[in-house]
Amino acid sequence: MFNLIGMILGGLFTGMLARWFYPGAVHMGLGHTILLGIGGSLLAGLAASWRDGGPWSGGFSRAGCIGSVLGAMLLIFIGRHF
Repeated sequence: MFNLIGMILGGLFTGMLARWFYPGAVHMGLGHTILLGIGGSLLAGLAASWRDGGPWSGGFSRAGCIGSVLGAMLLIFIGRHF
């Protein structure tokens, strides 16, 4: 239960940061912002595990947060241009 709540709050925070840092207006609702943040986190986790060649490691890190925001910004870019 708490993992789900943490994932939703983390996705909201990550999605809001990605929308704030992305140049130009990004019009989407709260639900889409949460899904954007969760998707960005998954994208960053997949890229990190592909780079390291190992399984996903749990835990909180600043590099993971930055990667999640960058992954969410990449998803915004893909959604706008493709």
